[in-house]
Amino acid sequence: MKGERIIDLGGVNSSSSAVDLTDQIHQLPCCIKFNGPSPVSHYFKPKSTGVEVDALNVKEAHFRGRKLQGTTVTLPHGYSGFVIGKKTPAKRKASDTNGGMTDSWQANAKFQNITLWNHDNLPSKEDAFLRAFHWFDVAKALHKPVMADDMESASNPGATSTD
Repeated sequence: MKGERIIDLGGVNSSSSAVDLTDQIHQLPCCIKFNGPSPVSHYFKPKSTGVEVDALNVKEAHFRGRKLQGTTVTLPHGYSGFVIGKKTPAKRKASDTNGGMTDSWQANAKFQNITLWNHDNLPSKEDAFLRAFHWFDVAKALHKPVMADDMESASNPGATSTD
């Protein structure tokens, strides 16, 4: 299929040697125009403040002289985060390329939580990133199989069972 996109998550899910980046993923309120290695852990050192807002433990760090306030959030049960990268042609199998243009991606690492940072205010449950987690419940409800009992109770809301 021309223009096909493939994401291979097999290596991360099945291998115990997969890189686990839990407690190392950060969502910063800025754009960094650099792609490559950097000794970030020498300079970016988050610390707990002991403050709790909306049941979120607040951390503090500084990035390029700006104070950041953030919190670490665990991904919802049943969900995982992945760091993906484009497969190089040498890593692709012959079966992966169906003769057409194919973008193949692979999971390079996984994570179970993410630290979200703000620079102008304390983290709260009203932050856009955290509010997006509510959509997981909506998606689950929309895709839940509908049973005959559900249809019966929806079509006759006042009816009671006399079994």
